[in-house]
Amino acid sequence: MSSSASRGSKKSGSGSRRKISTVVDVELAEHAVARPTREQAEEAVRVLLRWAGDNPDREGLRDTPGRVTRAYEEFFAGYRLDPREILARTFSEVDGYDEMVVLKDIRFESYCEHHMVPIVGRAHVAYLPKHRVVGISKLARLVDAFAKRLQIQEKMTVQIADTLNDVLQPRGVGVILEAAHQCITTRGVHKPGVAMVTSRMLGSFRTDPSTRREFLAIVGNPGALALPNV
Repeated sequence: MSSSASRGSKKSGSGSRRKISTVVDVELAEHAVARPTREQAEEAVRVLLRWAGDNPDREGLRDTPGRVTRAYEEFFAGYRLDPREILARTFSEVDGYDEMVVLKDIRFESYCEHHMVPIVGRAHVAYLPKHRVVGISKLARLVDAFAKRLQIQEKMTVQIADTLNDVLQPRGVGVILEAAHQCITTRGVHKPGVAMVTSRMLGSFRTDPSTRREFLAIVGNPGALALPNV
């Protein structure tokens, strides 16, 4: 994707970013939580280690609370990202391109909000541009912004599709997620090898069967390729 854009589109992009930032600021304020200190987080890990039946002061576990809190900063980095801002810079110099844009097989790692265990899978993201397109890396970053949070797959699918639709305002958006959930592979019913598939179709992807068929043909048969047995 070319990084060049006309002055007019840059100016319009700046205005969009300001509007988007205002909306996001309101959303963040509504969902803001008081974040504990790192010391409090590490003490919580020590409590869980004791609850599990081990001694957090023994040599092998002495540094575990610090490691866990640092890992959580990586696992849940999505809470510090603004998904709409990721898509704020768009390009209009596409020589009239108005066919489907698809980025498929985007690997993601998320965490089940019910059991806090991994959800590992891949996303297929598509849209039909109206006037603007976005850099393809931004589609992958959008997936990560929502994946690196406590999630359920259904909600994550909607969040990715709706954000792409709201910001780019294309003629249509299609999102498919397929993932393995450790909450059912390593606990509970213990069913390794199963994959969950969710989708969200908006605009022409929902109303035009031929557009939907083209998208499904491009991404192949979701769930047909083996996901990690996690």
